[in-house]
Amino acid sequence: MGWYCDYAIGDALHGPYHDTEYGFPEEDEARLFERLTMEIMQAGLNWGLVLRKRASLNAAFDGFDVDRVASYGDDDVARLMADEGIVRNRLKVHAVILNARVLQGIRDSHGGFASWIATHHPLTKPEWIKLFKKTFKFTGGEITGEFLMSIGYLPGTHRDDCPVQILLMEQGTPWMTIGRDFYEA
Repeated sequence: MGWYCDYAIGDALHGPYHDTEYGFPEEDEARLFERLTMEIMQAGLNWGLVLRKRASLNAAFDGFDVDRVASYGDDDVARLMADEGIVRNRLKVHAVILNARVLQGIRDSHGGFASWIATHHPLTKPEWIKLFKKTFKFTGGEITGEFLMSIGYLPGTHRDDCPVQILLMEQGTPWMTIGRDFYEA
Protein backbone atom coordinates (compact mmCIF):
# COMPACT_ATOMS: atom_id res chain seq x y z
CA MET A 1 0.00 0.00 0.00
CA GLY A 2 1.26 3.47 -0.84
CA TRP A 3 0.93 6.04 1.90
CA TYR A 4 -0.45 9.46 0.98
CA CYS A 5 1.69 10.88 3.80
CA ASP A 6 4.90 9.88 2.02
CA TYR A 7 4.52 12.56 -0.62
CA ALA A 8 1.80 14.85 0.73
CA ILE A 9 3.41 16.09 3.93
CA GLY A 10 5.14 19.37 3.15
CA ASP A 11 3.99 19.39 -0.47
CA ALA A 12 2.48 22.74 -1.49
CA LEU A 13 -0.39 21.11 -3.39
CA HIS A 14 -1.13 17.91 -1.48
CA GLY A 15 -0.04 19.02 2.00
CA PRO A 16 -3.01 21.23 2.91
CA TYR A 17 -5.54 18.60 1.76
CA HIS A 18 -3.64 15.84 3.60
CA ASP A 19 -3.27 17.88 6.77
CA THR A 20 -6.76 19.34 7.11
CA GLU A 21 -9.24 17.29 5.06
CA TYR A 22 -8.19 13.77 4.11
CA GLY A 23 -9.77 11.31 6.54
CA PHE A 24 -11.60 13.93 8.57
CA PRO A 25 -15.35 13.41 9.02
CA GLU A 26 -17.46 15.83 6.99
CA GLU A 27 -21.17 16.61 7.29
CA ASP A 28 -21.66 19.70 5.13
CA GLU A 29 -23.71 18.78 2.06
CA ALA A 30 -21.84 21.04 -0.38
CA ARG A 31 -18.45 19.82 0.84
CA LEU A 32 -19.53 16.18 0.60
CA PHE A 33 -20.86 16.82 -2.90
CA GLU A 34 -17.58 18.54 -3.80
CA ARG A 35 -15.55 15.58 -2.51
CA LEU A 36 -17.66 13.07 -4.45
CA THR A 37 -17.33 15.22 -7.57
CA MET A 38 -13.57 15.54 -7.13
CA GLU A 39 -13.27 11.76 -6.95
CA ILE A 40 -15.42 11.38 -10.06
CA MET A 41 -13.32 13.97 -11.90
CA GLN A 42 -10.11 12.21 -10.82
CA ALA A 43 -11.07 8.86 -12.36
CA GLY A 44 -8.29 7.93 -14.75
CA LEU A 45 -6.35 11.08 -13.95
CA ASN A 46 -3.87 12.35 -11.36
CA TRP A 47 -5.17 13.54 -7.97
CA GLY A 48 -2.84 16.53 -8.19
CA LEU A 49 -4.60 17.65 -11.37
CA VAL A 50 -7.93 17.64 -9.55
CA LEU A 51 -6.49 19.57 -6.61
CA ARG A 52 -5.13 22.17 -9.04
CA LYS A 53 -8.57 22.45 -10.67
CA ARG A 54 -10.47 22.54 -7.37
CA ALA A 55 -11.13 26.29 -7.32
CA SER A 56 -12.30 26.18 -10.94
CA LEU A 57 -14.57 23.21 -10.18
CA ASN A 58 -16.10 25.13 -7.29
CA ALA A 59 -16.74 28.16 -9.49
CA ALA A 60 -18.05 26.10 -12.42
CA PHE A 61 -20.43 24.08 -10.22
CA ASP A 62 -21.74 27.05 -8.20
CA GLY A 63 -19.92 26.11 -5.00
CA PHE A 64 -21.47 22.64 -5.22
CA ASP A 65 -24.86 23.96 -4.23
CA VAL A 66 -26.92 20.81 -4.77
CA ASP A 67 -30.11 22.59 -5.84
CA ARG A 68 -28.35 24.84 -8.34
CA VAL A 69 -26.41 21.96 -9.92
CA ALA A 70 -29.54 19.78 -10.00
CA SER A 71 -31.27 22.46 -12.06
CA TYR A 72 -28.55 22.51 -14.75
CA GLY A 73 -29.71 22.02 -18.31
CA ASP A 74 -28.16 21.78 -21.74
CA ASP A 75 -26.79 25.35 -21.67
CA ASP A 76 -24.98 24.58 -18.42
CA VAL A 77 -23.53 21.38 -19.85
CA ALA A 78 -22.27 23.36 -22.86
CA ARG A 79 -20.78 25.98 -20.52
CA LEU A 80 -19.03 23.30 -18.46
CA MET A 81 -17.71 21.50 -21.53
CA ALA A 82 -16.15 24.79 -22.71
CA ASP A 83 -14.55 25.55 -19.31
CA GLU A 84 -10.81 24.84 -19.59
CA GLY A 85 -10.47 25.16 -15.82
CA ILE A 86 -12.25 21.87 -15.13
CA VAL A 87 -12.06 18.28 -16.28
CA ARG A 88 -14.11 18.38 -19.47
CA ASN A 89 -15.52 14.91 -19.73
CA ARG A 90 -19.16 14.77 -20.77
CA LEU A 91 -19.89 11.55 -18.86
CA LYS A 92 -18.41 13.00 -15.67
CA VAL A 93 -20.23 16.33 -16.06
CA HIS A 94 -23.56 14.57 -16.60
CA ALA A 95 -22.86 12.32 -13.60
CA VAL A 96 -22.31 15.34 -11.36
CA ILE A 97 -25.64 16.84 -12.42
CA LEU A 98 -27.50 13.57 -12.02
CA ASN A 99 -25.88 13.00 -8.64
CA ALA A 100 -27.07 16.43 -7.48
CA ARG A 101 -30.61 15.31 -8.31
CA VAL A 102 -30.05 12.08 -6.37
CA LEU A 103 -28.84 14.14 -3.41
CA GLN A 104 -32.06 16.13 -3.45
CA GLY A 105 -33.96 12.86 -3.05
CA ILE A 106 -31.58 11.74 -0.30
CA ARG A 107 -32.22 15.02 1.46
CA ASP A 108 -35.94 14.26 1.35
CA SER A 109 -35.57 10.65 2.49
CA HIS A 110 -32.72 10.93 5.02
CA GLY A 111 -32.34 14.62 5.86
CA GLY A 112 -29.13 14.94 3.85
CA PHE A 113 -26.11 13.22 2.39
CA ALA A 114 -24.26 12.96 5.73
CA SER A 115 -27.27 11.32 7.37
CA TRP A 116 -27.65 8.91 4.47
CA ILE A 117 -24.01 7.86 4.80
CA ALA A 118 -24.27 7.54 8.59
CA THR A 119 -27.45 5.45 8.25
CA HIS A 120 -25.57 2.86 6.21
CA HIS A 121 -22.52 2.69 8.51
CA PRO A 122 -20.90 0.24 8.98
CA LEU A 123 -20.58 -1.47 5.64
CA THR A 124 -17.63 -3.30 4.20
CA LYS A 125 -15.98 -1.71 1.18
CA PRO A 126 -17.72 -4.12 -1.26
CA GLU A 127 -21.08 -3.30 0.36
CA TRP A 128 -20.40 0.45 0.10
CA ILE A 129 -19.45 0.04 -3.56
CA LYS A 130 -22.64 -1.85 -4.33
CA LEU A 131 -24.73 0.82 -2.56
CA PHE A 132 -23.01 3.72 -4.33
CA LYS A 133 -23.24 2.06 -7.74
CA LYS A 134 -26.95 1.49 -7.17
CA THR A 135 -27.51 5.06 -5.96
CA PHE A 136 -25.16 7.35 -7.90
CA LYS A 137 -23.71 7.70 -11.39
CA PHE A 138 -20.03 7.14 -12.20
CA THR A 139 -19.17 5.66 -8.81
CA GLY A 140 -17.18 2.48 -9.17
CA GLY A 141 -14.97 0.84 -6.60
CA GLU A 142 -12.05 3.26 -6.69
CA ILE A 143 -14.21 6.40 -6.62
CA THR A 144 -16.42 5.09 -3.82
CA GLY A 145 -13.48 3.85 -1.77
CA GLU A 146 -11.49 7.06 -2.10
CA PHE A 147 -14.53 9.21 -1.31
CA LEU A 148 -15.29 7.21 1.85
CA MET A 149 -11.62 7.25 2.91
CA SER A 150 -11.56 11.00 2.44
CA ILE A 151 -14.42 11.46 4.92
CA GLY A 152 -13.37 8.85 7.47
CA TYR A 153 -15.81 6.04 6.65
CA LEU A 154 -13.13 3.66 5.38
CA PRO A 155 -9.54 3.35 6.60
CA GLY A 156 -7.40 5.69 4.53
CA THR A 157 -3.78 5.84 3.49
CA HIS A 158 -2.35 7.76 6.44
CA ARG A 159 0.57 5.93 8.05
CA ASP A 160 -0.05 5.08 11.71
CA ASP A 161 2.83 7.39 12.70
CA CYS A 162 1.49 10.30 10.62
CA PRO A 163 0.62 13.31 12.82
CA VAL A 164 -2.74 13.58 11.06
CA GLN A 165 -3.52 9.89 11.66
CA ILE A 166 -2.60 10.33 15.33
CA LEU A 167 -5.00 13.31 15.51
CA LEU A 168 -7.73 11.34 13.75
CA MET A 169 -7.24 8.45 16.17
CA GLU A 170 -7.59 10.85 19.10
CA GLN A 171 -10.72 12.47 17.63
CA GLY A 172 -12.17 9.26 16.25
CA THR A 173 -13.63 8.67 12.83
CA PRO A 174 -16.56 6.46 11.82
CA TRP A 175 -14.37 3.58 10.61
CA MET A 176 -12.42 3.59 13.87
CA THR A 177 -15.58 2.82 15.85
CA ILE A 178 -15.63 -0.58 14.12
CA GLY A 179 -11.90 -1.16 13.68
CA ARG A 180 -9.62 -1.80 10.73
CA ASP A 181 -10.08 -5.59 10.94
CA PHE A 182 -13.76 -5.27 9.95
CA TYR A 183 -12.77 -3.57 6.68
CA GLU A 184 -9.84 -5.84 5.89
CA ALA A 185 -11.75 -9.11 6.38
